[in-house]
Amino acid sequence: MRKFLKIVFSRMTLVIVAILLQLVVLITLPYTFLQQYSQFLRHFYLSADIIFRTIAIILLLRILNIDMNIEGKLTWSILLLTLPILGIILYFLFVRRRAPFRHRKYFEYTANQIKQYQVKYKEEDQKLKSDLGDYYGQFEYIFRTTGHKTYTNTDVKYLNLGERFFDELVAELKAAKKFIFMEYFIIECGKMWSTILNVLKQKVDEGVEVRVMYDDLGTINKLPHNYFKRLNKAGIKCVKFNSFVPIMSAIHNNRDHRKITVIDGQVGFVSGLNLADEYINVKHPFGHWKDSGVKLTGEAVKNLTIMFLQLYDVQSQQTEDFTKYLTYSQTKASGYVCPYGDGPKFFCQDYVAENVYLNLINQAKHYIYISTPYLIIDNKLTNALCSAARRGVDVKIVTPHIPDKKFIFALTRSSYKKLQDAGVTILEYEKGFIHAKQVLCDDCLAVVGTINFDYRSLLHHYECGVLMYKTDCLTDIKVDFEKIFKQSINMKGFHQNAFVRLMCAVSKVFTPML
Repeated sequence: MRKFLKIVFSRMTLVIVAILLQLVVLITLPYTFLQQYSQFLRHFYLSADIIFRTIAIILLLRILNIDMNIEGKLTWSILLLTLPILGIILYFLFVRRRAPFRHRKYFEYTANQIKQYQVKYKEEDQKLKSDLGDYYGQFEYIFRTTGHKTYTNTDVKYLNLGERFFDELVAELKAAKKFIFMEYFIIECGKMWSTILNVLKQKVDEGVEVRVMYDDLGTINKLPHNYFKRLNKAGIKCVKFNSFVPIMSAIHNNRDHRKITVIDGQVGFVSGLNLADEYINVKHPFGHWKDSGVKLTGEAVKNLTIMFLQLYDVQSQQTEDFTKYLTYSQTKASGYVCPYGDGPKFFCQDYVAENVYLNLINQAKHYIYISTPYLIIDNKLTNALCSAARRGVDVKIVTPHIPDKKFIFALTRSSYKKLQDAGVTILEYEKGFIHAKQVLCDDCLAVVGTINFDYRSLLHHYECGVLMYKTDCLTDIKVDFEKIFKQSINMKGFHQNAFVRLMCAVSKVFTPML
């Protein structure tokens, strides 16, 4: 009973109820007004209907001519043509093409900082072309769209489990001398976070600058509303990303899904792990939790530092000089490394995360291995995967066998048939929930990061990944994939029942908005 009451009166429940009430009012008010005053408006009713439908058609023409995926255009076309008043309201609430006004100044300032510190000189560009060969374009695309450079002399250590990641992270945090930056979608009180928090407080006492940023929606049922104030009182500079308030706004759709730690500008971590106990298998809500990450040591950490500072400064609405934080250690290592960030269209101006995946799939010659907790993809990714399989590439995709969200699990499984018919091998991780977001291609290229194969990651969220070429850790990633395959079930011959297929077919029309 106590647990039920806690859920009923939680901040999340109250916020959802408030937003639903706003939505009901926005939908019903125009129609109620027209019905109540139909006598008075009978001479104007036809004119009003024509006006609404004209506005809806104008907005539809705009949607059809902007850079939006075809699935999103279909969703908005249905809404605007069948329910013009509702469609118009939702359009102005959710079709955001510009940064929020209060953030715009800081986006522009930090974007200029990136340009200043990420200059690529002719000599290094020529070396990149020579060393990367046919894969140069993969890295050049990231530089031209995000400004993030590609670096050599960066050691990459692949961390194949959350427990291993946690041990490495704590050890490096304890060694910090100048600053610690941490950016995570979820922080939840428990063994993992309390261990990290104790280290952070100790470092503050030693004079180390510590900054933490967490997503408000990601932690809405996991931390008290004013938790960031507690951290600030402890000397940890903390901000909540996009504080979630019960007002309908498109900005709530853009969450900070990144998982980044930077220590002294020398060491950086990127992973699929949030700071909560299930990620290190202290708790087992969905069986064994399989995750992964990378630890970077060297010049490429500079990209992670810039990514963190950019979003931190936008959220805290401050301007600062990045220079003192862009130090790095001289490390000799093979291969090339490019940490990169992605975000909503107003932030990145391109679908960077999706296009990096597409570039890898389209250039694959022998094999491409993918693990993702969710597989809810658009026609571009579906067709690319099918095309790769049909030209003889060994395409293997691993998803969870034990779901964390049953509806999303059904949508993921609804993607299987078309891919399998083209020759893609779909496997489900039998031991539990695979949360690792990683791609390995032809023993040459790999991506490890936070980016799921779903609309939220590819369209709406702020994300990050590390693109690697012939780094030593690619062997470790391949060994891990081969182990995952042995622990997974081949889903060949899987069929969903007719009702679930119908439910998923209807739901997929609206998934680009969600």
